[in-house]
Amino acid sequence: MSTGVLYAALAFFCWGLFPLYFHAIGEVPPMEILAHRMLWSLLFLAIVLAVRRQWKWLPDVLSKPKVVGAFIASALLLSANWLIYIWSVNNGHVLDASLGYFINPLVNVLLGLVVLKEKLRRGQWLAVAIAACGVGWLTWQAGQLPWIALLLAASFGAYGLLRKTAALAALEGLSFETMLLFPLAIAYVSWLTVNGQNTFINTPSDTTRLLLMAAGPITAIPLLLFAAGARRIPLSVLGMLQYLSPTMQMLLGLLVFHEAFSPARLAGFIVIWSALAIYVAEGLWTSRLTGAAASSSK
Repeated sequence: MSTGVLYAALAFFCWGLFPLYFHAIGEVPPMEILAHRMLWSLLFLAIVLAVRRQWKWLPDVLSKPKVVGAFIASALLLSANWLIYIWSVNNGHVLDASLGYFINPLVNVLLGLVVLKEKLRRGQWLAVAIAACGVGWLTWQAGQLPWIALLLAASFGAYGLLRKTAALAALEGLSFETMLLFPLAIAYVSWLTVNGQNTFINTPSDTTRLLLMAAGPITAIPLLLFAAGARRIPLSVLGMLQYLSPTMQMLLGLLVFHEAFSPARLAGFIVIWSALAIYVAEGLWTSRLTGAAASSSK
């Protein structure tokens, strides 16, 4: 149990530090960062798969058009989520990005209701309703919807929904997604090179080049840690640990990047945090009752 918690906590801790990484390569356009993230991730994952001799799954997947189609969709959703997140960090919207990942669990609940026809318990309905009030308040006080947060939550929620029923585990799934995205990434980088706009080549900073190359392990290692942790700990514990990442991002937005955080905006965040507290407490209470009922029936 402790090993699983450590793995999962390290994964969320790494994700919480992502704003520092993307801010460090702020001179690189978001689309180019995304392309390099795809390229170097594939290289890193290919090395991992080669070391583990874990390639047997690939021919079988390629022979199944429906599986390939599902992974094309998940790859596009993942790349859209990455692009929105990179843009938001490099354009002074770290707090909006953190809000997106605070909202994400509740978006997952709604997707389960709408797509998977799951039934919501009263506590879950209450959490969703309160979160909707929080989003409504943020919309009213800002004069527009919190698009960054909503798009991040929706894209990652839809991605998680596809991966929930995916035919591949975390390592193989991410590897296949990056394989599918590789042609787009290499084509875009080639176009930048031909037009003299490739920052990787043009920048005088070796640090920027090294940081772009580091996108591979920086992307893959937290996902591998997450997968290792998720297999070892209960879902309820994993659900509580996931809030480490957006909390760190929010603190970075406030303390490091000094983004504006008015009292009215804070009120909206507090309403959404209250919804999350109800969601987590309801989940823990339900799990405890289920466990007690199972024990008494033995």
